[in-house]
Amino acid sequence: MIAVLLGCYPALLVSALWPAPALFGLIAATSYAAEYAAAGVVRQLPEVLSKVHLGLTLRFAAREMAALLLVARTAGVDSPWFAALAAGLFGIHAVRAVHTGLALRLRQTLSMMPVTTRNLDVSALRIPKLPPPFLRDSHSVRFLCLDVLPVLGAAAGAVVAAVGAGLALLIGATGALALLPYVRRVVPLTDKARVIEVVGEQVKAYRPEVILYFSGATAAAYQARMWLPTLERISRRAIVVLRERGMAAHLEPTTLPMVCFPSSADLMSFRALSSAKLCLYVSNVGRNVHMLRIPTLRSAFLNHGDSDKEASFNPFSRVYDEVWVAGPAGRDRYRRARVGVRDENIHEVGRPQLEGISTEGPGLPYPTVLYAPTWEGWNDDLMHTSLITMGPRIVRALLDHDPPLRVIYKPHPLTGHRDKSALRAHRRIVAMIEALELAKSKARHPSRAAGETPRIEHLIVTGPRPTLYECFNQCDLLISDISSVVADFLASEKPYAVTNVAGMPERAFHERYPSAEAGVALGPDLAGLANFLDGEDTLARARVKLRSYLFGPEYPDALTRFDAAVERVFTRS
Repeated sequence: MIAVLLGCYPALLVSALWPAPALFGLIAATSYAAEYAAAGVVRQLPEVLSKVHLGLTLRFAAREMAALLLVARTAGVDSPWFAALAAGLFGIHAVRAVHTGLALRLRQTLSMMPVTTRNLDVSALRIPKLPPPFLRDSHSVRFLCLDVLPVLGAAAGAVVAAVGAGLALLIGATGALALLPYVRRVVPLTDKARVIEVVGEQVKAYRPEVILYFSGATAAAYQARMWLPTLERISRRAIVVLRERGMAAHLEPTTLPMVCFPSSADLMSFRALSSAKLCLYVSNVGRNVHMLRIPTLRSAFLNHGDSDKEASFNPFSRVYDEVWVAGPAGRDRYRRARVGVRDENIHEVGRPQLEGISTEGPGLPYPTVLYAPTWEGWNDDLMHTSLITMGPRIVRALLDHDPPLRVIYKPHPLTGHRDKSALRAHRRIVAMIEALELAKSKARHPSRAAGETPRIEHLIVTGPRPTLYECFNQCDLLISDISSVVADFLASEKPYAVTNVAGMPERAFHERYPSAEAGVALGPDLAGLANFLDGEDTLARARVKLRSYLFGPEYPDALTRFDAAVERVFTRS
């Protein structure tokens, strides 16, 4: 497609110099179609062509130059219509420049606000509604495409081309003028002191008592997302403090107020949070220090999962006043690791998120297996993923199993973040499942005989929906790696298998990773997979026992214990 696109330009030049107006019009139309098609097929097209100095604007200008040459050859350079066409094409680019400047001004003003909010009444700032996407697009591709009128018009003659240029210029100018009121309305938002004052007044009126603090990549938004429903239900008023612009859009709908401070200086000077006494952290990142420095805030590390991974006993946890874990297993991890976290600073608060996990399967006429591998970790010492070395083989074995079973594949959101081989393995699995689904779709007969087994539809989950816990409720069995997925799945009391990627002896594997004790260990050779899928479940009692060890007592419930932990902090303060 790129070859077709680039090949159109010399053909345009030849047809213009010939001149052959009809041929020129056909080639020009083909070039526009190729431009559109190539952009859809090759996502990196703009970057690739720009590197060889064939960027989008240059390509459009080349078509316009060819149109000018055609008119010069057919009507002559002395024709007033030639001059009108040249002026019109020049004007189209001038109008596009004005529009781009306005769109950039609008975007920069909104993106440079010192604080953004969600679920707070900041109507006093009079933040205007955004214009339609095609108006606020700073790339102005649609404005460039207006030249289709004069370029194709050139094939019909100089008059049509000049009129087309005038019409395109009029449309472009109208679009640029339509953007101007939006830009004027955002000018007051450049007043940093005023913006912070208005937001501060609303936060003070809300009087937050508990802060959930989060900083990280958008792919890691799940780390904060999992705690929002819990904080909505505690007895104290909670607020979410974010650090990356646009992060709020990646968090699920919630009633909790949110404030985002990209600048550490603005956050540390924001006094409206002074009513809060407790700050909760879900990940260990450098930007945590901007809140940890506030002496009146008691800090507690929640983590974003309770597992046997090294992240669940990270030495960095020493910086927090308290470390909150789900149950006795979390406390024991820190004891064994000896990373400097004092036992009296560890508090067992349960896992309130697990309340909706059912102990019942989906009730389908065939078993459903959830394969949910973890990601590759920040370094090789933290790599527990089975995706690279075992993933495709696991999924192939599941798809080929007789009798048939359903596969739900849900990789970790950060898959491929560090190691591209994990991303390649993920793509092989996706292709494998999609190929099978396509083959079944082609072979399916429109009518099904009575009593025939329903068609099995496998599921690939790469987005936020269905959630991990919803996948738990849709499956009968789990295959996963050393991660919080295994621990959380124990709330369902259903059978599970844990990948032993390093091929450790089974006893040593279970001793090092207690959450795997009530599951089947899958070594690199997948020798235990057949027995896990078809054998007798002998670990039901072990799962119930391990569940109590991981999450603490069933009564009082986890939310009550979590809320009590929050209240203890306020009583102490």
